[in-house]
Amino acid sequence: MAHSHQHHDDHRDHDHSHGHSHSHGHAGHSHAPASFGAAFAIGVSLNTGFVIAELVFGYAAHSLALISDAVHNLSDVMSLLLAWGALWLAGRRPTDRHTYGYRRASILAALINAGVLLVVVGGIAVEAFDRLRNPGEVAGITVLWVAALGIAINGATALLFMRGRDTDLNIRGAYLHMAADAAVSFGVVVAALVTIWTGWLWVDPVVSLVIALVVLLSGWELARDSVNLALDAVPRDIALPEVRDYLASLDGVSEVHDLHVWAMSTNETALTAHLVRAGGTDDAFLHRVCAELSHRFNIQHPTLQIEADGCACKLAPADVV
Repeated sequence: MAHSHQHHDDHRDHDHSHGHSHSHGHAGHSHAPASFGAAFAIGVSLNTGFVIAELVFGYAAHSLALISDAVHNLSDVMSLLLAWGALWLAGRRPTDRHTYGYRRASILAALINAGVLLVVVGGIAVEAFDRLRNPGEVAGITVLWVAALGIAINGATALLFMRGRDTDLNIRGAYLHMAADAAVSFGVVVAALVTIWTGWLWVDPVVSLVIALVVLLSGWELARDSVNLALDAVPRDIALPEVRDYLASLDGVSEVHDLHVWAMSTNETALTAHLVRAGGTDDAFLHRVCAELSHRFNIQHPTLQIEADGCACKLAPADVV
């Protein structure tokens, strides 16, 4: 249910009607992360079991490749735990010290996971170039079976996060890590089978480089979006001119200024704006606008300041933030 209250604006040099309204339950208000707790629990359990299996089989088969991949997959377990922890923090209640709560933890988690993903890409590329110069032995049967298991486990974990990858950057980070690992395991299997059949030792490192390129593109996009959200950029799925035009078209509104839109977390968006409206405001107007902002633009935390005379506001000039 929407609610609003009137209070003095933080800019104490002028006193205007300030309507602050949150809209809940409207279309577009995303609560996606709340349903991913089970996905994280399953993903962490499956991947931890897989790491243990790789270490056991790696030592039994004296396979450095399996032991190295176990270490790599352990980093993915840590990435899942990081994203899961950020999800938990984002749900914590606000305090007098952190008035927005800890929602931004999800942005930091996505940023860290993007960095880890890019480091992993670098590791794959370095290893692939090394094997191009010094071709190694073809993967043994044990390695192939474990890689096939990796496809199943990482692929299944990625599917758990697939539905949230477009609405929550933190979930997208977890999804990309798992999808990348599934792709790497698939590459190991395909390259090994082709090499066994043809004897071409260069197939394995070339397949690895192709996979690294695909992961790099996804990881770079995740890193770019994470950095933008950390810098309070307008979320990628929101067109600021459309938001401004909507506010300017409201009944009685003659001017919109000091408009800001930013991400409170990887799935919640906030807005502040000053609306010049000669007739003032009322609760019905505020509730209607906040409901529309949530429905049209998925902006769940709008704060609107209503002014009778925009010229009196020191934040009215376009070059003032």
